[in-house]
Amino acid sequence: MNCSNCGVCCTETEMLLSKKDIERLEKQGYPKDYFVSYDRQGYAELKNHEGYCVFYDLKNCRCRVYVHRPAGCRVYPVILDEEKGIILDDICKSRNTISNVEKKNKGKRVIKLLKVIDSEAYDRRKRCGLSSK
Repeated sequence: MNCSNCGVCCTETEMLLSKKDIERLEKQGYPKDYFVSYDRQGYAELKNHEGYCVFYDLKNCRCRVYVHRPAGCRVYPVILDEEKGIILDDICKSRNTISNVEKKNKGKRVIKLLKVIDSEAYDRRKRCGLSSK
């Protein structure tokens, strides 16, 4: 993929995080409460600040943690649409630079990642006695 660094995907992000993502970013010196929020279903999400991902450097139009970015960011713009399946996100200006092979490979990673994230959220709900609704 040839990213244009436009920052559209970093605007009002709803990126889900796995435990590995969180641990990797904590090892870089970022406290969890700086970049993680948990929703009512137990999902860990990347925080936004002033309309952008907390790690997006608006001045330089780049990710401050690119090498250590979350797995979901690594596979983007390949996403799962619950009705259409694995697709390329329409908001990505560089989506046409993704080959079908790359889309297929990243699609497999998306499915695997979402299973891990779902399992982790389920475990958090169970530990905290939260409803599954």
